[in-house]
Amino acid sequence: MNDMEKASQIGIPAYNAEQEEKRKLLDFLLSHYNDGRRKNLFCVAVNLLTIKEIENILQTVKSDKDFQSMGKKEQASVIAKLLQDIAAPKGIELKLRKK
Repeated sequence: MNDMEKASQIGIPAYNAEQEEKRKLLDFLLSHYNDGRRKNLFCVAVNLLTIKEIENILQTVKSDKDFQSMGKKEQASVIAKLLQDIAAPKGIELKLRKK
């Protein structure tokens, strides 16, 4: 479903609230896990995956003591892999398609 269809289906206020929540998730990912190479992946993931899926990933890593002891690059790599693992079964590729 594209953005216009979704906005008309759930209503503009609900759509705007959802987009604001996605913006907050993106800000969190970029401020905590961006190793300088993941900005595009995080942007695409937040746009194409559901809020619940992203929140589940963040909850999973938050409670993982091994994850907490990793460096920023390792954490970014783990987050990226988890996002891709969620996207792959849906046929979603988390890459920008340049023309």
